Amino acid sequence: MAGGGVVHGTADTSRIEAPVTVKAYLMCAFAAFGGIFFGYDTGWMGGVMGMKYYIRQYTHIPYPGPDADADTKALFVLPGWQQSLLTGILSCGTFFGALIAGDIADRIGRRWTIISGCLTFIVGCILETASTTLAVMVVGRLIAGAGVGFISAIIILYMSEIAPKKVRGALVAGYQFCITIGILLANCVVYATQDRDDTGSYRIPVAVQFLWAIVLGIGLFLLPESPRYFVKKGKLDEAARALSNVRGQPIDSEYIQDELAEIIANHEYELSVVPQTTYFASWANCFHGGLKSPASNLRRTLCGIGLQMMQQLTGINFIFYYGVVFFKSLNTISNPFLISLITTLVNVLSTPISFWMVERFGRRNLLILGGTGMVISQYIVGIIGVTVGQDKGKDTNKAAVSAMIAFICINISMFASTWGPCAWVVIGEIFPLPIRSRGVGLSTSSNWFWNCIIAIITPYLVDKQYANLSSKIFFMWGSLCIISVLFAYFLVPETKGLSLEQVDRMLEEVSPRHSRSWVPHSTFAAEMGLVEKGIPLGGPTAKQGDSAEETEIETHNAPANKEIV
Repeated sequence: MAGGGVVHGTADTSRIEAPVTVKAYLMCAFAAFGGIFFGYDTGWMGGVMGMKYYIRQYTHIPYPGPDADADTKALFVLPGWQQSLLTGILSCGTFFGALIAGDIADRIGRRWTIISGCLTFIVGCILETASTTLAVMVVGRLIAGAGVGFISAIIILYMSEIAPKKVRGALVAGYQFCITIGILLANCVVYATQDRDDTGSYRIPVAVQFLWAIVLGIGLFLLPESPRYFVKKGKLDEAARALSNVRGQPIDSEYIQDELAEIIANHEYELSVVPQTTYFASWANCFHGGLKSPASNLRRTLCGIGLQMMQQLTGINFIFYYGVVFFKSLNTISNPFLISLITTLVNVLSTPISFWMVERFGRRNLLILGGTGMVISQYIVGIIGVTVGQDKGKDTNKAAVSAMIAFICINISMFASTWGPCAWVVIGEIFPLPIRSRGVGLSTSSNWFWNCIIAIITPYLVDKQYANLSSKIFFMWGSLCIISVLFAYFLVPETKGLSLEQVDRMLEEVSPRHSRSWVPHSTFAAEMGLVEKGIPLGGPTAKQGDSAEETEIETHNAPANKEIV
């Protein structure tokens, strides 16, 4: 078929994708390994900021003696501004990394963008490991963050584009599982080194990150490029070879022909609706259309950005960034490092059930139910914290403190099985191919932007010298979770069991609230005339020229009655 053959599509909606193979599972499972970067970098800083050696090195405050009073011990902490800076600067780097990752992925491909992210991350790790001053650590965190931004945005894009539709949700949820494993590994390493009285206490947790970069970077050399990237660039011969590799089918298989034709036809259709012109116009296309139309690029972009914002505003990273510091501040928990490790373990163990639930119950239902569960859990934590769970010295109600920890764990479990994976799954599915890389990049940068905001403001919200909210902060997170539930109900569509091209059609025809009942009834290949006519590979139909870095394929019989408002 390649090298001058002709691709013919199908009008049968059940034949637009090859059967699922073990190879597809393994490829996506390895790509999901990129979540370890995200999780590990999220996990180690919170524990390190609670280490005695690290506090002494960065504040020059001597260790409190064994007979020191409570006030002296309370002063032996990193200042709130340093906690904000060290935690927030990573998110700042990831924000800009994710923002530009879409452009780079369209120019050099998904694989090479992830590999370049690994190299950037390594540079940042070298600076972090070598640091003995705040300035060097901050610069290292910023550079490492840029690498994590590349990886976190494009891994989701890559996995969504190569995963089979029947298990795409479960496979992309594997990314969130790897995030939780990364957080757990970070906590385990920090727990093991916390009592060291030398630079190894923090350098060992930082240096372990080199392993993740090396494994992922080398592995991506062996995986194929996304076939949808080659279609976007007009390289249809290479798209056919990549699709054959991904699906584990011969290149002349009817399955490969039908799926490739559907991808091409959908891309042509999207270009006919919103033509690509200049570089800046291609960015503006992410915001094309009206708010009332679920299919408009503007509505999809706002949905992706809002979904990632809502995921962060559940307050989950408050626990993982500042868990040790927060548990210490309550003065009711004897071993905050151990409790932090337990909450991380709950996060890991609760995520795998989402592999089944996301395909059984759908993305939309999980977001609504999970958000509701988090509202209840967080309000209970807040109520206990301001009543029977307050610090009263020896008279502290230990049962109440245990109940607070239990409901924090329930909250984490609800997040890990719903909002954690589903937010990543949905942003990889809702964007059309012409803007997909930028849409996913914008959505991921939104995640990191709000991650940064939370990292910066949280110390000021909970520290005694500032707002001193303590456990009352859970009332804030619970209230924000109410907004998350409403957002999911009104704006997030159900994409379970649909190909990425079928998601485009569904968004044109129904609102998010009615999306669950939508059934595919036609193919883009049939509507664009590729069933009878076909499209030649490597022929004149594949042309460069829709913008400086993108490819436009010649439009075939674009339906006149299909417009995005």
